[in-house]
Amino acid sequence: MTNYFIAEFLGTFLLILMGSGVVANVVLPKTKGSQSGWMVITTAWAFGVFIAVVVAGPYSGAHINPAVSLALAITGDFAWDLLWIYIPAQILGAAVGSFVAWLIYQKHFLETDDQGLLFAPFATAPAIRDVKTNFISEFVGTFVLIIVILFSTPAQLMNHDETPIGLGDLGALPVAILVWVIGLALGGTTGYAINPARDLGPRIMHQLLPIKGKGSSDWSYSWIPIVGPLSGAAFAAFIFLILK
Repeated sequence: MTNYFIAEFLGTFLLILMGSGVVANVVLPKTKGSQSGWMVITTAWAFGVFIAVVVAGPYSGAHINPAVSLALAITGDFAWDLLWIYIPAQILGAAVGSFVAWLIYQKHFLETDDQGLLFAPFATAPAIRDVKTNFISEFVGTFVLIIVILFSTPAQLMNHDETPIGLGDLGALPVAILVWVIGLALGGTTGYAINPARDLGPRIMHQLLPIKGKGSSDWSYSWIPIVGPLSGAAFAAFIFLILK
């Protein structure tokens, strides 16, 4: 059980370190990658998933996302009681990953007073704020992620003597490509959280860190990148159960 927690923590930490890091590199002033664009962001997020799956896959299945854990529990491929180990590890790993990214780029944070740019490396925000369409974006993006995972994962129930089923069963590169295409095709509306831990952990860190002029952590929006992905994952799991 301890190994599961450590693996999910480390995997999610690495994912968010790369993801928060690339956003900081692109949006903050005076970085080497300043203004390099959406392709750079989506590519680094995708290969951040690759890194996370390589590291955590052999030990926990590399869920690195509460939506993945929930979907696999619904389909019977993951034990419900392990959610209480996996999800806290994912949220904590995401928070620490964003903290370390901030440490690396803290001098660049000081070079802007734009609250949106100060917030962007931590959590998602919509390009156009509309509850219905923002929710749909997160729901659909996560549905695509989960339905592909479920139809690509070996059809076997988890055995407590084996590594739990997860992203690691697909292989690191296919998962990275999946996340990449979701970001390129569907991510422009909300920043494609498609992962409650990816958004919640860093948002908490944004709230706590002493970032000069940072402004609001936008908690009024925060439920969308939590409920949207979890709902999309649950729907994908139910569709999978009907079709399999």
